[in-house]
Amino acid sequence: MAGVKILHTSDWHVGRTFHGRDLLQEQEAVLGGLADTVSDERVDAVVVAGDLFDRAVPNAEAVAVCSRVLKRIREAGAQIVITPGNHDSAARLGFLGAFAEAGGLHLRTRVAELHDPVLFADAHGPVAVYGIPFLEPETARHALGVEAVEAVGGKGHGGVLTEAMRRIRLDLAARQGTRSVVMAHAFVTGGEPCESERTIAVGGVQDVPGAVFAGVDYVALGHLHGQQTLAGHLRYSGSPVAYSFSEARHHKSVWLVELDAGGLAGVERRALPVPRALSTVSGALDDLLLDPDHEPVEDHFLSVTLTDRVRPLDALRRLQKRFPHAVHVEWRPEGGRTGELRFAERVRGRSDEEIACCFVEDVRGDQPGPRELALLREAFAAAAREDES
Repeated sequence: MAGVKILHTSDWHVGRTFHGRDLLQEQEAVLGGLADTVSDERVDAVVVAGDLFDRAVPNAEAVAVCSRVLKRIREAGAQIVITPGNHDSAARLGFLGAFAEAGGLHLRTRVAELHDPVLFADAHGPVAVYGIPFLEPETARHALGVEAVEAVGGKGHGGVLTEAMRRIRLDLAARQGTRSVVMAHAFVTGGEPCESERTIAVGGVQDVPGAVFAGVDYVALGHLHGQQTLAGHLRYSGSPVAYSFSEARHHKSVWLVELDAGGLAGVERRALPVPRALSTVSGALDDLLLDPDHEPVEDHFLSVTLTDRVRPLDALRRLQKRFPHAVHVEWRPEGGRTGELRFAERVRGRSDEEIACCFVEDVRGDQPGPRELALLREAFAAAAREDES
């Protein structure tokens, strides 16, 4: 007998750019494809565990893309449950929430109502989906009651999430025999972060122990952009699109979660398409522009490390003639001095002439010649005379 099927996603970040490149087309292609999974797998609900948008005030184009994606998912047959993440504005996201719910879009944005679930049902009975909005500790402490948070112990995310889960378990206990799913946007201990996530640390503490979420059948986590399994029932779906080169080896996907009469019946991974691969290359500029071995990455988003002894001029523009999606360049001269002191520390105590020579060597890769040195000395002497006058 079939149970309730839920598609766990998070961190859509609609409207985000990649090193200045617009990703709306790629985002719509990947996210719109979720509708096919909904149809093929007969999914009952799609949950988005935070960061639907990349900004608290998304632009009109991002809102339009998101609207089209959500419409496709609803037309494919699934209801949708969304909670705000640390990038979203809960107030804006929840606007007209009561009206949206009538159409199958459930926006769980109010901290004081996080114990009020969205209910689904199958032949085995009800399934309660609880959406915990991102809890900014100080604000949430007041919404949940400062005394209540202090009673369960701990400040930061641990304290407010512990109180949130206490309220959810109380509600669940009153619904005997009800299976449960909790959505939360948090950094759970043991998760592996990457470069594209904004820290949610407050007072130096950002992670919470997985034990906070005990007592429910499945926890749909958001915030970390790599798909991860912390326990069989405790998982990150990861972002559907890569947002940094640290995610180049991620296999972007979503979790298909099924609950039967006994609770969590199984979780399966469903891969997502890669709109444009990410790659990194290194070498001298002329070699990169001519070497046929780099043909496979010509259409990738590219991060380039240049090893030329002298910093090449206009490197990114020249690279983009062959690699149109090269978006990041850094210069690390072969045999260069890596891991040394910062420039200001290295030149401390040196004369102006020595500092100027050091700067030229850092930028160009070699010391000034005799004529250049003479010009530098003349310039310093002229500056000194001007200061004295």
